[in-house]
Amino acid sequence: MLLFFISLYLLSNVAVGAWAARRVTTSQDFVLAGRGLPLFLAASVTFATWFGSETIMGAPAMFVEGGFLAVIEEPFGSALCLFLVGAFFARPLYRLNITTFSDYFRIRFGRSAELLSALIVIPSYFSWIAAQLVAIGIVLSVVTDVPREYCIIASAAIVMIYTLLGGMWSISVTDFFHNLIIILALAVLGIMLWQEVGGWETIQKRTPVGFFRFLPNSTDKDWLAYIAAWITIGLGSIPQQDVFQRVMAAKTEKIAVRASYLASGMYLTIAMLPLFIALSAKLLHPDLPKDNQLIIPNMVMRHGSLPLQVLFFGAVTSAILSVSSGAILAPATVFGENVMKFFQPDISDQALLKTIRWAVVVISVACVLMSTTRDTNIFDLVGESSAFSLVSLFVPLAAGIYWKRANLLGCLCSMVIGLAVWLICIWQTTDISPMLWGLVASAVAMVVGSLIPWGSVAKN
Repeated sequence: MLLFFISLYLLSNVAVGAWAARRVTTSQDFVLAGRGLPLFLAASVTFATWFGSETIMGAPAMFVEGGFLAVIEEPFGSALCLFLVGAFFARPLYRLNITTFSDYFRIRFGRSAELLSALIVIPSYFSWIAAQLVAIGIVLSVVTDVPREYCIIASAAIVMIYTLLGGMWSISVTDFFHNLIIILALAVLGIMLWQEVGGWETIQKRTPVGFFRFLPNSTDKDWLAYIAAWITIGLGSIPQQDVFQRVMAAKTEKIAVRASYLASGMYLTIAMLPLFIALSAKLLHPDLPKDNQLIIPNMVMRHGSLPLQVLFFGAVTSAILSVSSGAILAPATVFGENVMKFFQPDISDQALLKTIRWAVVVISVACVLMSTTRDTNIFDLVGESSAFSLVSLFVPLAAGIYWKRANLLGCLCSMVIGLAVWLICIWQTTDISPMLWGLVASAVAMVVGSLIPWGSVAKN
């Protein structure tokens, strides 16, 4: 019965995609929903940017072991990112009337910056998408006892189909209903567990001292790790196409800003529920399997009623589908708009739309292969994706908007040197986070490349 309801729910997403496809006539409709989203849809779709595998499964697994200090990156870093997008980036980018982040690099720095940024953005998404597919494979495997790999393939096919049909229109509509379901399910489960566990005093007594501590120990190493956790997603996901796409789909500049603030607030509050649910499950049911990524799904399967199981697994599936669809569409859009159009500037809009749809297929297949062959947990996959863009794209984006002397040479040096230093530090396994070294190198390269008179560098 549970499998029947989940299957019915998944098929309803395909139906929504088919309905939304009627509104797609141009590439702008497909990519940005025609820039016509009202506040409630814009906030909903922006909130759903990351409210998926890491929030519901990855972060709770880290939280039950290490407390708040283990989950600074997610959900706190994600809420910070959405707030900063609304405060500093939504307005200037919305006014440019562009489709992708790489369009901005073309306008501000030149076509070579556009192409390089696109070639960095596209692979940065593979780990992120793989994390979502791993999560939904875990959930469906728990429910059906079917091997995880088959569940990943089936769910990826469904996400790919409804993304292909309606693009951002289907994502926006499904996200709104997904969010209603996920908030309801988490609230019901949270209230039930609060009553069972015996309230806040009982939780405090049964958790280690310092479990809810929010600041690190007063050592340089601990503080650097703490800062790295805040900025992994907090800054690293600002130059991500899926965030940009969802914010830019708003009807007006004011709605884009307000949607970012609302989504940040929703994230900071609603994302606390999975953390509490996982901790309560750990305290109430110590017999659950040791894999903490499975703690909430296993608890619901073993101790929840059928209505609760339907509600919860429908909600989890909702959240992960929301993130997956947007994450797949983002690099596909960049490929069409900034790689294909770079080499074929006169490509027709219909041919471009077809290219983006084919890119959705190729990226989906590549990420399925990645998620079934790599043995990495969800939390690490998501952090890897955000670090990739942090060390290469954040500094050029911020400098381009707020520093008039930033130029093409500084931009290219910042992207290449930041990424190279990060990779070298990963290879050398440095004590300080490789991401911090990469970010510092990116900033230094931007300043040096822009200020030292190596000859005039004109936009190409």
